Formats: sequence, C-alpha cells, structure tokens
Amino acid sequence: MSRSDDQTTNSFEPYNADRPLMMRCGCGRDHTAAEHQAEGVAQAMTAESYSRDFIEATLVKALFPSEPLRRRFLQAVGANTARAAIASLLPMGALEAMAQDKGALEKTELKLGFIAITCATPLIMASPLGFYKQQGLTVQLNKTAGWALIRDKMLNKEHDASHFLSPMPLAISLGIGSVAQPMRVATVQNINGQAITLALKHKDNRDPKNWKGFKFAVPFEFSMHNFLLRYYLAENGLNPDTDVQIRVVPPPEMVANLRAGNIDGFLGPDPFNQRAVYDEVGFIHILSKEIWDGHPCCAFGVSEDFIKQNPNTFAALYRAVLTAANMARDPKNRELIAKVISPTGYLNQPETVVAQVLTGKFADGLGGIKTVPDRADFDPVPWQSMAVWMLTQMKRWGYLKGEVNYKQIAEQVFLLTDAKKQMKLLDQKVPEGAYKKYTIMGKEFDPAKADAYAKSFAISKT
Repeated sequence: MSRSDDQTTNSFEPYNADRPLMMRCGCGRDHTAAEHQAEGVAQAMTAESYSRDFIEATLVKALFPSEPLRRRFLQAVGANTARAAIASLLPMGALEAMAQDKGALEKTELKLGFIAITCATPLIMASPLGFYKQQGLTVQLNKTAGWALIRDKMLNKEHDASHFLSPMPLAISLGIGSVAQPMRVATVQNINGQAITLALKHKDNRDPKNWKGFKFAVPFEFSMHNFLLRYYLAENGLNPDTDVQIRVVPPPEMVANLRAGNIDGFLGPDPFNQRAVYDEVGFIHILSKEIWDGHPCCAFGVSEDFIKQNPNTFAALYRAVLTAANMARDPKNRELIAKVISPTGYLNQPETVVAQVLTGKFADGLGGIKTVPDRADFDPVPWQSMAVWMLTQMKRWGYLKGEVNYKQIAEQVFLLTDAKKQMKLLDQKVPEGAYKKYTIMGKEFDPAKADAYAKSFAISKT
C-alpha cells in the first residue's frame, strides 16, 4: 500500500502466530489508535516533566557554577532534596514573573510560522516543552504549506516571527524575489540536516558526472539546498543551469514526486530524505554535511519592525528559542525530542523516521545502517560569515547583480551580537569572533575575500 508524502496511511503487517494481527498505526508502530492516544498523553507528561527537570538543572548550574561543587552538593543532599529545595526557593510559576521583570512584554500572544521539517526543531519543541510559556508568551505555531507562503505571511504581518530558510531574510531584505522589507536572523535553527536523495533506479549511478539530464527538486530558490546542490554539481563538472533541471518543490511533496518519477532526486530537508528510505522509493546518496560540515540550513527570524515595536517580547522569544536549541544540541535528548515533534500537529511523521534523523543512526536505503551523530545539529549561532557565503552564491548564480557590500548586509541581517548577548544571559557558552573561515568540498572560504571567492569558480553565471 502506498503512503502519501505528508502523512501515513494504515497498512497491514504479515501474520505472526505469536501475536494477534493488528493494524499498524499512522505513527509507524504496532499498536491500536487507543494505545497511540494513551502513549501520546504519557509522552506529553514526559515532555512536561523533562522541561521542568531541564530548568531545574539549569538553576543548579547557576547556583553552583563549579562542576565539582555541584557534584558534592548533589551527593550530600540527594537529587530529590535538591529539587525540593530549588522548588521552594524558586517555584516554576515564578519563572514567568521573572521573564516579565526583565521588561514588560509589549505583546504576549504571538503567531509563528513553520514548515513541517526537522530543521524547525527548536522552534517547534519550545511549545510542547513549555519554553515559550516560561518566558510569559502564548505562542500559536502555524504549520505553513511552503516557503513562498512563509515569506508572504511575514511580509503581510500575519506571522509575528517565523521559521525561515537562512538565505530568505537576506533575499527579502534586498528585495530579491519580493518587495524589500528588512528581515533579521535571530538564530540559525539547525546546521547540517539535509541530504541528496536519489530514486532507487539510480542506485548503480552514483557518479554525478553521469547525471546530465537529471531532474532535481529543491524547496526554494533562496535556500541552502539550492546553493549546496548547485555547488556539488558544479564541482563535479555539471552546469546546474544547463546540464540538469532544478525545480522548486515544497518539502512535503518531494517524496511523492520521487515516487511518481517526476524527479530523479532532491536535495531536501529532513525528515523527507529518511522518509524516502522508509517508503522504499529512494536512497541517501550523500548527507549535506559531506559537502560542508557544519553548514547552516534554516533560521529563526523576525522583521526589523517587530524588534523596534516589541523589544522585550523579542528578547523573551529569543530566550525561549535559545533554551530549546541548547536542549536539542545534547544527543541524549534526541529520542525524547523525536517523540515531542513527530505528532500530527507538528511534523506528522512516523516517530521512527524522525528519530533516525535526530539520533543519526539510520538506514541509507541501500541495505546499510549508518551512524552519523551530527547528521543534524542545532547550533544557534548566526555567524555573519555564513551570511557572506550565501551572498557569494547569490552573486555567483545571478540572483544578485552589481557590486555587493557583503559585510554590511551580513551584519544588518544576521544578529550575531544580539545572539551572543542572550546566550550570555542564559549562561550558555558564547563563541568568539564573527567571521569564521569554512572548507567546502576542499576549497577554503575566507569571508574577508568574498568578492574574489564569488568570481573564482569555473562554472557560474558571472
């Protein structure tokens, strides 16, 4: 039985004499709908409990910055006594009051847009785990069908803040592909977390030099997916504008198009690479981290107007998303997070698919099991050098014309200073610098030499 790309349908497992025949639930596991509902309640309770534990652990760290001192304290009084003491001194209900004390929130009810992909993990999980509530915010997460709609809803102020593809705020701020409106990147939502997935019929055709005439999908023109696919093809001698076709396809429709034969492959976000494997219609050719390890993917952003009109609300929103990202970075939390974000209201995907992406232990669609712990990660730092690289690719492929002040644009759009300030307030590790160098398929990118880099490629439109 075939399954749609956006949602599962029920299917039957082979008969097992030792177990009653049952219908497989839409989450991909063997249990009844009633059992699924019961598990959902238990998972929600677990998530709430974990959120509380996470905050309490943070408070212990704040009270006892020295790890040896923390260890001696916990050994001396025991974890339960420590928890009770913290709760009596600083009950969870006081956290919202603390958030308000940092400055009265101009707006407490917010609408945030997101696309149902694992790249949005911090933005999504902050709701069921209570991180928005802890900052005094009531957030409505609006699942949105595609990136053009995400852009339009931000331009029309239907959403207060949004999940973005990280190049989108640059393009919108510059008026490329839309009217110009200043947008700002508060955090990077995720690094890595993409892949090139091909149809199974190409499993013996792994050399990109043989891909002339292929049809590929990417989620949007102004996406790391588009830029990384173009980079990968060009480094292998193919002109992405003449030797192949690159189409824009919304992420939830990618697997269906692969199944139907409309495309040969896609460079897309997870969980759809893993979903193609799960549905037995594709295989993972390479992970995007094999092109650029640590590359940015999606971002959390707002308009400049929103920041000016709601500075305290923006700061509270910032803290909530950074707290979620900090939790998501720890590998031991990934299975719980997969449970939290898989349900219908969020990703609407089988939990096993999401868990494979987040834990990095996954089937590759070619009969192998891979273990890549950093297949996806959630480093939130909006490095301005990342913005500069994106601008060089816009220049390379003809989206940007004329002279480009790379540094000025990057510093206007990517709020690195603000991110560092909020990370420090949350007692998170604050990185140094602003303009890191990167190595992409063996070639160094120095943001101080951006214009020369943009002009250095044998295959480009410039």
